[in-house]
Amino acid sequence: MNFALILFLLLVASGVLWFFDRFHARKRRAANAPAPWWVEYGASFFPVILVVFGLRSFIVEPFKIPSGSMIPTLLVGDFILVNKWTYGIRLPVINKKIIDVNLPQRGDVMVFRYPADPSLDYIKRVVGLPGDRVEYLNKRLTINGEAVAIAEAGSYLHPDRLYYSPQFSEKLGAAEHSVLIERDAPAFVPQVMNFPQRENCTYTSSGVACTVPPGHYFVLGDNRDASADSRVWGFVPEENIVGKAFFIWFNFNDMKRIGGFH
Repeated sequence: MNFALILFLLLVASGVLWFFDRFHARKRRAANAPAPWWVEYGASFFPVILVVFGLRSFIVEPFKIPSGSMIPTLLVGDFILVNKWTYGIRLPVINKKIIDVNLPQRGDVMVFRYPADPSLDYIKRVVGLPGDRVEYLNKRLTINGEAVAIAEAGSYLHPDRLYYSPQFSEKLGAAEHSVLIERDAPAFVPQVMNFPQRENCTYTSSGVACTVPPGHYFVLGDNRDASADSRVWGFVPEENIVGKAFFIWFNFNDMKRIGGFH
C-alpha cells in the first residue's frame, strides 16, 4: 500500500467524521455539549489532510533519492521536490491524466513509476522522446543520428567512497548537465530484462540502439555505468509519469546542496 493511497483513505475517513459531526451529530447534541473524542479528533484532522493531499497530489510532492544512479546531479539522501502538474493534471492514487499541460522534454529529470513494479518510484533523465532513435554505443549517446554534445569536465570525487570518476558535461535540450562515465567499465549492457516492446532495441557488445515507441520515453541515469535504466528494463509509458524534479530542499549531510538543479 503506497503513501498516496494511505493519505487518501485518511482523507476519506476524516472527511466522513467531519461531515457527520457538522451536519448530523451537532444537531443532536445538547447545547455546549462536547463532541465525542473520536469525532473531535477525527474531524479536526480533515482540513489539514485535505490541504496536504491536494498539494501533494496536484502541485508538488517530496521524494528522497535512495540510490546513486543520478550522481553527480542528485546524491543519495537528497530530498527533492517534484512538480506534479507540469506534465498534466492526474487523478491521485490511480495516476490517470485528465488534463494535458506539457510533455516531457529531452534533458528533464523525471520521476515515474517503475514499469516492472509500479509500486516503486524511479528518477532518471529523459533522453529519448516518442519516435526517437536512441543509440548508446561505446559510451557515446546519439539521438536520431546526431551525436549529443559532450565535453570533459574534470573528475568527480565520490565523498562516501573517496575515489574519482571521470566527469563530463553533456547537453540535452537547452540545459547542460554533468554525467559520470567510467572509462574501464564495459560498453555492453549486462542483465537485460525481457521488457515490453524489447524488439525495438538491438543489443551488441558496443551497447544498445532503440527506437522509442509512441507514448513512451527512454531514460538514462547521469551515473551512466551505475544506473539500471531504459537500457536494462525498457521504456517508460506515458501513464507511469509522476512529475518533473526541480529542487533539492534538504540533505542531512550537506546543507549547501539546497537549491535548483539541471
